[in-house]
Amino acid sequence: MKNILALLLLTLLPVALEAAPVRIKDLADFDGVRGNDLVGYGLVVGLDGTGDGFRNAPFTEEMLAGLLERLGVNVTDDALRSKNVAAVVVTATLPPFARSGSRINVGVSTIGDAKSLLGGTLVMTPLKAADGNIYAVAQGSIIAGGVSVAGEASRVVEGVPTAGMIPVGARVEREVEFDFAEVQNIRIALRNADFTTATRIEDAINRDFSKRLAVTQDSGTVLVEFRDLGDVNPARVVGRIENLMIEPEDRAKVVIDHKAGTIVMGETVRISRVAVSQGGLTLRVSEAPVVSQPNPFAQGETVTVPRTFAEVRQEPGIGFAEVAGNTSLSDLVEGLNALGVRPRDMIDILKSIHAAGALHAELIVQ
Repeated sequence: MKNILALLLLTLLPVALEAAPVRIKDLADFDGVRGNDLVGYGLVVGLDGTGDGFRNAPFTEEMLAGLLERLGVNVTDDALRSKNVAAVVVTATLPPFARSGSRINVGVSTIGDAKSLLGGTLVMTPLKAADGNIYAVAQGSIIAGGVSVAGEASRVVEGVPTAGMIPVGARVEREVEFDFAEVQNIRIALRNADFTTATRIEDAINRDFSKRLAVTQDSGTVLVEFRDLGDVNPARVVGRIENLMIEPEDRAKVVIDHKAGTIVMGETVRISRVAVSQGGLTLRVSEAPVVSQPNPFAQGETVTVPRTFAEVRQEPGIGFAEVAGNTSLSDLVEGLNALGVRPRDMIDILKSIHAAGALHAELIVQ
């Protein structure tokens, strides 16, 4: 144990690692060059008895009746008792500069009590954007993301069979009006706002074009003017800019996921000098009832006597271990791993170090 503690008490000097150069297109988005979300409400047919129950999903019955009437079939409510139909919400993203006739992927999710979409086919469904206009129409066979098997007394579900997708299942019918060739300037929006990264993007653009075209407006925006370049194609300029290489900077962060018990950290995280101690209580309660029976042919009743064993165990813990100042988080985790600290306990230790003001990073708990 002393050897293990000595391992944690060692002062490990953090190694200065240079960030690898990254293309601007992998760090930022260009203003106007973005997708548009589409949504629709449709009907899936061809299910193997795993569709909506019309009693619990009356909207499915209404949709099916409307579809059949548009196809010239007159039906009554009593005639609609199919379990092979399900109402779904269809979602898609219209890519930037998508042209009429091109195809896009769509996702399909049930909104009723359907058990599975396996083997289903989506009937022609218009997809609308936020402005209420129809931009695409979806239709095709669904690829569900799970398996559902049911018997008389049990049911086994693997994955999510009530959601699926249709690869290239929608055809674009309407284009988004945007004349990129006429723009005079464009804004570069950083996905992770940082003043250092923004200024490096500005310097890289101005150095590559040997002109002052880019200006940093804030930590998340860099403005690029095309006027000083004369008669140029903006698309070629943006294509040249997005492939410039820079070294990004980011704030030190520690992300903790309580549900999965995972910890993700950045290399710039640092720990001030702090002492750490960890231990815990283990409570164990067990039942071992005893059955008391009377002798043969004797008058009496069988009695169950409860018997409970309760145990409280104090874990030995790791004692106090000092972490030297200016130690990287990876060094701390390495030491805690050597001490046999479990991931759940490590999460609590990191939260306590942050509360003590010794963890110099943004702590994000999910």
